[in-house]
Amino acid sequence: MKKVSLSDSGPKVSEAIYGFWRWTDEGAQTTSQIEKTVNLCLELGINTFDHADVYGDTAIEEHFGKVVQNKSFKREDIVLFSKCGIRTSSNKYLTYYDTSRDHIVNSINGSLKRLKTDYLDIFLLHQSDFLSDPEETATALAEIVKSGKTKHIGVANFTVFQHQLLASYLRIPIVTNHIELNLMNTTAIEDGRIDFIKQSFSKPLAWAPLAGGKILNGTEEKAVRLRAKLEEVGKKYDANIEQTAVAWLMKLGTLPIIGSLSETRIRNGASASDIKLSHEDWYEIYQVVGK
Repeated sequence: MKKVSLSDSGPKVSEAIYGFWRWTDEGAQTTSQIEKTVNLCLELGINTFDHADVYGDTAIEEHFGKVVQNKSFKREDIVLFSKCGIRTSSNKYLTYYDTSRDHIVNSINGSLKRLKTDYLDIFLLHQSDFLSDPEETATALAEIVKSGKTKHIGVANFTVFQHQLLASYLRIPIVTNHIELNLMNTTAIEDGRIDFIKQSFSKPLAWAPLAGGKILNGTEEKAVRLRAKLEEVGKKYDANIEQTAVAWLMKLGTLPIIGSLSETRIRNGASASDIKLSHEDWYEIYQVVGK
């Protein structure tokens, strides 16, 4: 799998990214499972890993940090992301957003400690905070880049206007927007987010590339029609439904974030980079689900 520039200012990342949002904390077993998954990804050419402080309530970063400490790979051989901004109240009843300076600084310090690394390649804001002071947020992001705690910054789940607002207060680039995009949810194409990210000389990161399994197993009429079309088109490329769905995202210039714990599905996602859909086939698939 080749490496591509995430934006005109970097970094170089694999065409598919592995994300840990589905993982839960099962103790020492989780550390060994993560090590096995990371080694599989590296074998397949996936060298880019996506974390957030809320994954496993910080525990997944801790497990990954233990794998880093084991030194089965070199830190400089991987590209490491983490995110902050989603918080949960002490009673676990309320989820809310916080991109204040204090929370950003405390969060990246916590992620670095848990991940056993001196720096992140990208630190992203996980959600837009409606109550944030954009100047304060931008200043905090510039501060963590200047201090070397992260090389780049990004956002996740931002609308075009939220992205533009934050960028207007920054002198450093936002290198990506980490958005939900799949063949069951193509709104990022229709609402202009894909266009804006590309206008910013960046590549979008697409989470939930298989719509949480709906593309493979969904029973609603749209999912059934889509599977039939993916199977039909995939035969031209000797590809299965999963590979074809991920290849469709790659043809659009997005980088899918694979989140499965299944070795077979990780291999399917990685091998999709070898499938080069034609324009005609891409649009034939899109017409099944697009507006």
